[in-house]
Amino acid sequence: MKRIGIDVGGTNTDAVLVEDSKVVAAVKAPTTQDVMSGVVDSLQQLLQKAGSQVSGVEAVMIGTTHFVNAVVQRRDLIRVAAIRVSLPASQSLEPMIDWPQDLRETVDPMIFMVEGGHEYDGRIFMPLDEQAVRDAARRIRDAGIRSVGISATFSPLTAEHELRAAEIVREVYPEVAITLSHTLGRIGLLERENVTLLNACLVELGRKTTDAFKAALAGAGIRAPFYLTQNDGTVMLAEVAAQFPVYSFASGPTNSMRGAAFLTRLEDAMVVDVGGTTSDIGCLVHGFPREANNVVEIGGVRTLFRMPDLLSLGLGGGTLINEKPFSVGPRSVGFRLPQEALVFGGTTLTSTDIGVAAGLIDLGDKSRVRHLPRSLVDDALIRMRDMLEEGIDRMKTQAEDVTLIAAGGGAFLIPEKLAGVGRVLHVEHSSVANAVGAAIAQVSGEIDQVFSGLSRDEALSQARKLAEQKAVHGGADAGTLKLVEIEDLPIAYLPGNAMRVRARVVGDIADIGAGAAIQAAAG
Repeated sequence: MKRIGIDVGGTNTDAVLVEDSKVVAAVKAPTTQDVMSGVVDSLQQLLQKAGSQVSGVEAVMIGTTHFVNAVVQRRDLIRVAAIRVSLPASQSLEPMIDWPQDLRETVDPMIFMVEGGHEYDGRIFMPLDEQAVRDAARRIRDAGIRSVGISATFSPLTAEHELRAAEIVREVYPEVAITLSHTLGRIGLLERENVTLLNACLVELGRKTTDAFKAALAGAGIRAPFYLTQNDGTVMLAEVAAQFPVYSFASGPTNSMRGAAFLTRLEDAMVVDVGGTTSDIGCLVHGFPREANNVVEIGGVRTLFRMPDLLSLGLGGGTLINEKPFSVGPRSVGFRLPQEALVFGGTTLTSTDIGVAAGLIDLGDKSRVRHLPRSLVDDALIRMRDMLEEGIDRMKTQAEDVTLIAAGGGAFLIPEKLAGVGRVLHVEHSSVANAVGAAIAQVSGEIDQVFSGLSRDEALSQARKLAEQKAVHGGADAGTLKLVEIEDLPIAYLPGNAMRVRARVVGDIADIGAGAAIQAAAG
């Protein structure tokens, strides 16, 4: 299978052509402020480098930080409405109660709380107040709000009231975009509702970004279906992924981890992905990023949904180095590195300049960093090593030394010797591991649900079937699906042999068929 993988980072946009288990060509281009022109540049460079080898490309996989950056930077977010089905419970804590004030003001929510919801065991807590939902829909329509998030108590277990509320809203306001919490988050109401509303304020950006990527591919002469990479290291058809932009929040680091596993053929290791702004530390388990089981903050908002367990450090290729007083980061020049770093003719001292001065990498004009005092270079290297060692120690779950894979464009900053690390692997193409990870990604489906009235085997089988259905909906070939993770937890205080089951499957992307053969052109 021949694929193109693209990863849009804060500093660089990487693109690779992968055929089966080989990286055929790889390029790195600066990320542009408008993002899309950088994608086009990287594609054009890749096509020139690969030449005729690009013909017959079957799919394009794209990873982007566009959506999480929108939340962090409070831009490109639309006004949303929140409908919570929970009264009389939870009325003291309204939706977005714990959001940062500036983000809440940007989104300017219209909030409605209505009676309804279910208990943990699936029993109705209160009947759904359909008239209240209908009234809310009318007010949302009259206010011109284009996106709504609907959440209900314990909806991941029983989604009946969320689905019915969505039907009512669509009857009143057919054009509105609706995000349902049970499709995204886990059982905790506030964190699940938070990610639902984050998704709701990003859905228009999701559509616009997907359309722009499609146009960028067409502009580069590529006619192929494309996928967006997800937080768990897998992909989803772009048309489906556009409805769930939150699933791409951590796609960059997870792409790097999957790419690192592919390049080293290791399935269990620690990965440090050094980008232009941050270093992301994570663990590979069976070839996929270890998943976070606790609350993850996104732009100051508490969420609990499918996210990798990562630790981000303010250390990257564009990290600022201050001489007096001495400091390393956390600020970075980001995508302006090619203009601002000393070795590129700029006036700002960065960690890349330190790397060139120390002989770690041959980049730019070395003569422009010869004046740096050796003591400054050594102090900066020691501080970087200390930051990495501390981060690695925080992420380790065992006392023994671990194998560490260095990835990312700033991987040259990772020393060969680190406390708690048995060996550090620097492999070919590790600087574009994120794009490699995107190119080789599969499609996943995950279910996390409580089952009752079934035997354990029946519950596990049902959970697997539901996960497989999600994977196929996301673009997986049903014949290639395999179970990668399943766990069950009996709930002793509920009747009917109740148990919570979490299942995850992955599979290859589906063949689009001979009638829709993919064409790719170089140039």
